[in-house]
Amino acid sequence: MPDKHLHIVSFDIPYPANYGGVIDVFYKLKALYANGVKITLHCYEYPGRNRTEELNKYCEKVYYYPRLVGLGSAISIKPYIVTSRRSEELMLNLLKDDAPILFEGLHSCYHIDDKRIKKRMKIYRESNIEHRYYYNLFKVDKKVVKKLYFFVESLKLRLYQKILKHSDLMLVVSREDTDYLKGHFPDKKVNYLPSFHANDKVESLIGSGDYALYNGNIEVPENAHAVQWLINEVFAATDIKLKVAGMNPPEYIRKFASEYPNVEIIANPDDKEMFDLIKNAHVNILVTFQATGLKLKLLNTLFQGRFCLVNDKMLNGTGLEELCEIGNTPEELRKKLPELFTMEFDENQISLRNNILNLNFSNSKNAEKLIELVY
Repeated sequence: MPDKHLHIVSFDIPYPANYGGVIDVFYKLKALYANGVKITLHCYEYPGRNRTEELNKYCEKVYYYPRLVGLGSAISIKPYIVTSRRSEELMLNLLKDDAPILFEGLHSCYHIDDKRIKKRMKIYRESNIEHRYYYNLFKVDKKVVKKLYFFVESLKLRLYQKILKHSDLMLVVSREDTDYLKGHFPDKKVNYLPSFHANDKVESLIGSGDYALYNGNIEVPENAHAVQWLINEVFAATDIKLKVAGMNPPEYIRKFASEYPNVEIIANPDDKEMFDLIKNAHVNILVTFQATGLKLKLLNTLFQGRFCLVNDKMLNGTGLEELCEIGNTPEELRKKLPELFTMEFDENQISLRNNILNLNFSNSKNAEKLIELVY
């Protein structure tokens, strides 16, 4: 068989794989590499994430480009997350061969309509319906300047979405988002392909734990809002211990949580500590207020943790309802929590998870599906 080559344009350096979007990119690299695909990776970089040798294990070549932050990108009619990721050097590197190009997220699609790659196969990897995501950030952020930014960006993203007509294939992380893009681009090939993730098998522990856990990148306004809501509406009325673990919790969240003796904030745990927290919790509780994309923390908790208590929006067309307990109101969550703490997690539940998760969320199977669609 001829070699399979693929360019991947990533919105960020995908290692360490410590937040939603880059988790999908990194574990996709690993799975494609394991299936013999030769990858040229293009990464936009900016302060806070460093170049790493880890990516060279899975890629033939890794290129890095500066993200063009600042006023020059902000005043464009295109979304800031897009205009700040533009590079003529990237284009010249893409033109070195005729391999397909996979654009990770709308963020990376500045060049998708460039006439020089008109005849190339172009794949769009969806992670969110971005204008919806940014509008929800506008609704929950507390700072006026950031609220304005999120509102304007959501309008720009809604208009910019039509650029996806230049793609030949869309790979979408949830069934609901798949239906949305099929409706807006009826002449395009749109396929459901769940996110890649860190798990190869279910490693949940049988038995019980003595706390509930919420995990997420808490500097994201949506997640900070979820934490505050859970504490105020659910855990303030119970003695059940809640641990909140994640990246960069804002000071107002730390201060708010400190007023409740049954709430503990664990800031910036490393991967091992985070997975230990997920595994040893009795209940992993996850709520969201916007039904976009696939929440990778949901997959992590189902592969690694015991009981998973969520609201409907967290499930968002994943088909994982059978593996979760569901509560949508504070009253429902307050009722479900103590009920779950009277139960033990057992082998039958692990077996059910293995059957369902391996059907749609196997990295190996999804890499094979991606290869079949592209080649």
